[in-house]
Amino acid sequence: MTSKDILSVVVKAADQKKAEEMLSLNVKNISLVADYFFICHGNNHKQVQAIAKEIKEVAQENGIEVKRLEGYHEARWILIDLGEVIAHIFYHEERSYYNLEKLWGDAPIETVLSERP
Repeated sequence: MTSKDILSVVVKAADQKKAEEMLSLNVKNISLVADYFFICHGNNHKQVQAIAKEIKEVAQENGIEVKRLEGYHEARWILIDLGEVIAHIFYHEERSYYNLEKLWGDAPIETVLSERP
């Protein structure tokens, strides 16, 4: 499975739980950590946890190893390391505070489209 395939699995799982403002940063040429950072947010702690849980479960169902999951209980910033893709699920206020899009400003932003109407 390619990193783009893994990203697609992550996007679909997050979309199932109505993740907001989904996007991915293509960090292939600027990071040794991953190929993509997926970023989204939820509007409350339960939604943030639901998004992370769905990503984890769908990844495992597709044979994608979840190397690390951090921040689940606090539900302010949950990081899921899937190897070539790292998913960042934020509580709305935390996303604007940490602003990963600006921090990794050299990375091309790839807008992720929701399948929701």
